Amino acid sequence: MLKAKTKNISIVLYKPKYAGNIGSVARAAKNMGISNIIVVGTTGFDREEMQQRSTHLAADVLDKIQYCERLDETLGGFNYIVGTTARLGKARGPFISPRAAACDIADISQKNKIALLFGPEDTGLANEELRLCQAVVTIPTSREFTSLNLSHAVMILCYEIFTASSGAANKEEITPKLARSQELEGMYGQIKTLLADIEFLNPENPDYWMMHLRRFFARAGILSREVMIVRGICRQLEWYAHHKKT
Repeated sequence: MLKAKTKNISIVLYKPKYAGNIGSVARAAKNMGISNIIVVGTTGFDREEMQQRSTHLAADVLDKIQYCERLDETLGGFNYIVGTTARLGKARGPFISPRAAACDIADISQKNKIALLFGPEDTGLANEELRLCQAVVTIPTSREFTSLNLSHAVMILCYEIFTASSGAANKEEITPKLARSQELEGMYGQIKTLLADIEFLNPENPDYWMMHLRRFFARAGILSREVMIVRGICRQLEWYAHHKKT
């Protein structure tokens, strides 16, 4: 059994609001052997407040935090992105539990860079952010009170990853290196353009069917060379559709 490679796992906090929560996330990450944290969309957090909540033992994690402006660019180099949400809906799923996600991550992390994506404390991740994810996790809670503190959500998911093992028995069974998010987004953009040109997509809601296609490719675990094949097919279909019209 293979344990998750935590060095290949990063916690990505999208537009967090409070310095104290970032500090608490750093502490939770350090507890579970994860040292990579990326903060996207917001800067200028009070270092002292972060350190008070993280304790001095996680100061090295705070020192390594990366601050980035755009989410799509930040995630571009990752091979597998796991989004988190408490808000359910057909356009946002399908959803998996932290434990199920952790089993997949234990395998995928052997050869791939993984991002665990968490949204703002008050609103969470919107559909626009979730579309960038290959998996979406929701943490089961009491119906009477579903809201979780950001650091609590991070701890639950990281704990499951820390304790999970991959079922792969040998190196041949391990998930190979997947296509990067940047490559996938280029492919999805090309597919969307093609399907719009042939009038397959509803122009009033083109992202509806695209979300289903994104989930389909996510389940397949597409590789870089396979992205190139799909994009080559799209180019040929675009050429054929153009010449058919003319």
